[in-house]
Amino acid sequence: MKKTAFALSALALATSGAWAQSSVTLYGIVDAGVVHNTGVSNKNQVVSGIMEGSRFGLRGNEDMGGGFRAIFTLENRTELNTGGLSNRPQSGSQLPDRFADASIFVPALCPAQPCAIQAAVSQVNNNLATAALGVNLRNNFFDRQAYVGLVTPVGAVLAGRQYTPAYEVTATFDIMGTQSSLSAGQVASFPASTEIRIDNALQYRIVFGGLTASAMYALGNVPNNSKAGRLGGVMAMYKAGPFAVGLGYNQRNNDIGQKSLRSTVFGASAQLGPGTLSGLYVDFKDDNPSGVSTLATTLTPAVGVAAASTLQQAYTNALRQDGKLLHVGYKMPLGAHTLYVAYSTFDDKRSFNADTSSYGAAFTYALSKRTDINAVLTHFDNKNLAQAAPGQAGFLGGFTTSAGTDSNSLALGIRHRF
Repeated sequence: MKKTAFALSALALATSGAWAQSSVTLYGIVDAGVVHNTGVSNKNQVVSGIMEGSRFGLRGNEDMGGGFRAIFTLENRTELNTGGLSNRPQSGSQLPDRFADASIFVPALCPAQPCAIQAAVSQVNNNLATAALGVNLRNNFFDRQAYVGLVTPVGAVLAGRQYTPAYEVTATFDIMGTQSSLSAGQVASFPASTEIRIDNALQYRIVFGGLTASAMYALGNVPNNSKAGRLGGVMAMYKAGPFAVGLGYNQRNNDIGQKSLRSTVFGASAQLGPGTLSGLYVDFKDDNPSGVSTLATTLTPAVGVAAASTLQQAYTNALRQDGKLLHVGYKMPLGAHTLYVAYSTFDDKRSFNADTSSYGAAFTYALSKRTDINAVLTHFDNKNLAQAAPGQAGFLGGFTTSAGTDSNSLALGIRHRF
């Protein structure tokens, strides 16, 4: 699957010619294997989604003539190791020490050991992990994509759950195409540096020659607060011969309507020798994270007004984001063999200074046009209070056993497309 495979259904609407007839296509990917990680409590696992998240979907097209077409995509997430719709990291409900250890998290409330506030911190962390740490925790059947659209001679309009503009640029210029533990976003996955998908979205797309561009607006659908949960985004990518360049931007509001996660993405690629060299730069910031505005009210009965207020501010600070992500990689196809090498680094500008870098190699061997076997070797270098552990394309890696602990990951798998 090419690295822009996630967007094929959207891109096809603006790049292909007239359809011969109305059609509905069943498609999918089944990808599973085994992973061995060091530096984590659960070292060996059978997993779903090493190179790509397993899924099946329906894609429909109706040619109405005159350059007009109706389209739809419904795409499910499937976990091959369990048969379920969602997953949690290999580290389970564990959070980093900068959250879990009260003496690090709220030192002012821990003048002596054991810390009297530790039980309250642990309970909040458990609630946070249960609500936010994992993939498709809502168990939505069509979690990956669910939209309908109208293609016209002057562009296309789509409505439903879709990939965001900034993420589309990320996936295009990440040499791994978001596949495996080597992909760029793995080193900045909690909280995520870029909003991946968004509900209730309206998107306008155009393709003109080598230019592809889109604009998106997503409603939050929060009662009595029209600003809450909204997202706006734009992107443009241009390809000319062996060169390509792209720029994307997302701005998300939090659950009470304040401006929250902002992501600016720049990418470029070029054919170099027998392969492709690609680079990606992401600047992201979030001063108003979601889900903490009522924390003090919840905690007051257990710890008192003053401590509850201090804890709410501590969680706000801990979930804020201010960082830069840099990724560079090279992909070299040689017949049935494809070799990738990649380096990614996350520069954390917060007081935690939780910097993480990753580097390694991936290899795929095509057994046929639809089936390949894969091997991925990745090293995660965690500095200061960083604890990132390698995940894969289908799931988050979670966290290493302690702050500053590095991790190595070896993944072996098989992928089949239909």
